[in-house]
Amino acid sequence: MFTLDPLPYDYKALEPYIDEETMHIHHDKHHQTYVDNLNKALENFPELQRLSLEGLLSDLNKIPEEIRTKVRNSGGGVYNHNLFWTMMAPASAESDSATAGKPPAGSEIAKAIDGTFGDFGGFKEQLGSMAIAHFGSGWAWLVADGGKLKLEDSNNQDAPLSLGHIPILGVDVWEHAYYLKYQNRRKEYIEAWWHIVSWPQVERNLLAAIK
Repeated sequence: MFTLDPLPYDYKALEPYIDEETMHIHHDKHHQTYVDNLNKALENFPELQRLSLEGLLSDLNKIPEEIRTKVRNSGGGVYNHNLFWTMMAPASAESDSATAGKPPAGSEIAKAIDGTFGDFGGFKEQLGSMAIAHFGSGWAWLVADGGKLKLEDSNNQDAPLSLGHIPILGVDVWEHAYYLKYQNRRKEYIEAWWHIVSWPQVERNLLAAIK
């Protein structure tokens, strides 16, 4: 059985960028529902219950067709949110360069971004524009694909793993992630989100992907 991981910080820790009420609803209601629905989908498949989220999502063709869509949606929702919480951190908990909304100079993630996108400004604009322009619910991602970095967006709770890609950084653009505070102003939410990206965690994600 899968369980809901606790947040790695207090519900109000991401204020003023993400409000406490949104965090309660997003984590305790939406994320919990994905966990519950995934467990329900797997209740008659003990062999699948023994797999990790990565094992379930990395080859959806091996999932019985009768529950494949449920595993794709709910499993992806659990996996994506597990990542999302760790990829953010209270601004005061990061270094000066991280609270400025960019990775520390000389870090592996900074060098990888510069090598792929030219500079951080170009990367930030491209990922932000993708997130803002994404139609409907979904995510915008920085992923490793065959050892190379690329940007991609995904619909609903589709996980990069299902495409054979390893997520490095992702932003949730479902309305429940921001609507209480920002209403229809998704651009404002994305701009605020950069202030709470946990670049140390993003660096760990990168190093694990390219090891």
